[in-house]
Amino acid sequence: MNSTVPFESAVDLLDADHKAVKSLFIEYNALCEDGAPAPAKRALAEKICQALTVHAQIEEEIFYPAVREALGDPELIDEALAEHAEAKALIAAILGMKAGSDNYDATVRKLGKAIDEHVLEEREQIFLRAQQAALDLRELAVPLHRRKKQLQAAALKPVKEKA
Repeated sequence: MNSTVPFESAVDLLDADHKAVKSLFIEYNALCEDGAPAPAKRALAEKICQALTVHAQIEEEIFYPAVREALGDPELIDEALAEHAEAKALIAAILGMKAGSDNYDATVRKLGKAIDEHVLEEREQIFLRAQQAALDLRELAVPLHRRKKQLQAAALKPVKEKA
């Protein structure tokens, strides 16, 4: 493909997402420590949930199937998908709660912890093995980046229509 992306490989793109979300969780914790109002925490939590939803979708649609095929290790990817399901359940809980509810902050923090654990496993197992496999991670970055941009644009559309 002729498309260029601002990442060296699929792993770089996905890891950049990991770092961006980690930064958002740190920001959320700072809001909690500062006693920020519920609407400010809600806005940031929604941003976290949106970023994670897009990230999980591109992994599930593009990255994981390619890695599963290249490695021939379905258990590795099945475990990652189970972790995604746990994160999606927490995201749904957060989006369904009022930001001022008693366990809102705890649920966002629980999501952050689950994501930290998933990222560690992904980096140490899936990414490492994908880099050693017969898989063109440079080329795989192109459809990942394209799909990520599509999903982000689709997520912004309702906001623009409301304005």
